[in-house]
Amino acid sequence: MQKLDLAEELRNNAYPGRGIVIGKSADGTKAVAAYFIMGRSENSRNRVFVEDGEGIRTQAYDPAKLKDPSLIIYAPVRVLGNKTIVTNGDQTDTIYEGMDKQLTFEQCLRSREFEPDGPNYTPRISGIMHIERGGYNYAMSILKSADGDPESCQRYTFAYESPLKGEGHFIHTYMHDGEPLPSFEGEPKRVGIEGSIDEFTEMVWESLNEENKVALFVRFIDIRTGEYESRIVNKNS
Repeated sequence: MQKLDLAEELRNNAYPGRGIVIGKSADGTKAVAAYFIMGRSENSRNRVFVEDGEGIRTQAYDPAKLKDPSLIIYAPVRVLGNKTIVTNGDQTDTIYEGMDKQLTFEQCLRSREFEPDGPNYTPRISGIMHIERGGYNYAMSILKSADGDPESCQRYTFAYESPLKGEGHFIHTYMHDGEPLPSFEGEPKRVGIEGSIDEFTEMVWESLNEENKVALFVRFIDIRTGEYESRIVNKNS
């Protein structure tokens, strides 16, 4: 698979929706995760990321304007021991609770499917990072409708062992803008990861569509020690 320029991928897509990037830093010492949200409606845009324990959650920027919280208020990032979970919905909690009972990543998601927001039927995208004794691997998942038909849920899991330094994988909810929004297709895109946490954060944020971007979270985890640094960027601040 060709390695793509993440900045170009983002600049050339006005509405990828919500996106997860997971990989390894260019120097090979850090596990890298990024999660962003975008929005077209006032309700979707009325959000910020805030710290919540070792993870983050979404909350309304202006509580008075919050309409339906069901699909927009959730914890995108949670940490369970040496595992970091990143998702675009409340399936973060499903994975956390299942893995705490020794279920696998894939088994945890068997109880979930795409979001009930027809006609879009937004895919549920998820990632899991596992760091142990200086080793690092990750997996990504997408649960999607059958080309917009809610009668069938299609489940895909992609696992990456001993990831290469300076690259990662990018999965997002929508192929591009549209009515209805077309679900992501294919396997996660192979992308380059460069720079420090601040340089990487700035690159992703500046590459997202100015009108539609809402919030970004980035974390660099030291593969040897498990210590991490995080950045949050909110359009509403």
